[in-house]
Amino acid sequence: MQENLDGFDLRLLAALQDNGRLTNHEVGERIGLSPSQCSRRRSALEASGLIRGYRADLAAEALGFGLLVFINVTLAAHSRDNARAFRDLIADVDEVQEAYALTGDADYLLKVVVRDLKDLSVLVNDVLLAHDTVGRVRSSIVLDRLKETIRLPLSKAIR
Repeated sequence: MQENLDGFDLRLLAALQDNGRLTNHEVGERIGLSPSQCSRRRSALEASGLIRGYRADLAAEALGFGLLVFINVTLAAHSRDNARAFRDLIADVDEVQEAYALTGDADYLLKVVVRDLKDLSVLVNDVLLAHDTVGRVRSSIVLDRLKETIRLPLSKAIR
């Protein structure tokens, strides 16, 4: 659908990136469309999958999750069954916020949030390393966030 996006669609997406709770009336005021036009466009963008959903952005530290950790995981053996079993494991671990299959030295990169070092130790030793598919784990604790965003560079979406 990207080739069908026009300036109004991009401005609507940008407004919703800023605040997903905006009403169609509020979006319309910002981008120069009527609320009904915004509603139709928003519905079309949702139906096409360009808008995947809406959610609350929770403050992890305020809720007691003091450590953000990136964990590199290397499988013990490379096979389709091991990869599937590892993916199944990760799907059930709530502390894992994001997981990526990689090229390079590690097979997977996990973004993990935990309360403290004790919880990290339990996750690494009792969950990850205890799983038959996992060969090696390397964790890196985030000291400081330099930038955090889910915003897409919409000005570069159409060339």
